[in-house]
Amino acid sequence: MALITRVSRLFRADIHAVLDRIEEPDVLLKQAVREMEDDITRDEQRIKVLTHEHGQLTVRHSELDQSLEQIEEQLNLCFASGKDDLARVLIRRKLEAQRLKQVLANKRDAAQETLADLRHRLEENRGRLTAMQQKLELLAEDETAVRSEAIWSTPDITVRDEDVEVALLREKQKRKQS
Repeated sequence: MALITRVSRLFRADIHAVLDRIEEPDVLLKQAVREMEDDITRDEQRIKVLTHEHGQLTVRHSELDQSLEQIEEQLNLCFASGKDDLARVLIRRKLEAQRLKQVLANKRDAAQETLADLRHRLEENRGRLTAMQQKLELLAEDETAVRSEAIWSTPDITVRDEDVEVALLREKQKRKQS
């Protein structure tokens, strides 16, 4: 049983080695870098949209504050004048404005939390992208080094006619002496 296990491990290791050689690591790394750049671009766009949305929610929130102040002044006038029917309408508007203000505050807080998460994720992804780009540069340097080594390590094996003639004379001389 142990022999079968060992043979199967060797076989799996050989298969994995073949697959590793088939999967060109530089191509896979380049693809991963492209995908990471696309993710970063999408996150940056989403951050822009959420920042704009957050700003609009903040403006709307402050507008509701001003509207509530105006309603308060109008309510004071209604109560001073004894106009309860008009005060009821204003109280309804005040309650609606307060509820809308609460909804906007919740949306603004959610947008702010999402923005913080996105910014954190963006920073992490930028760090990963930098690491991947450095690996890709190292891989490219290794490939150029291998290519340059291959170019410089190829010996000059060309034989000139003069070399052949000199070698022929030496061979003849060796044979005469023996």
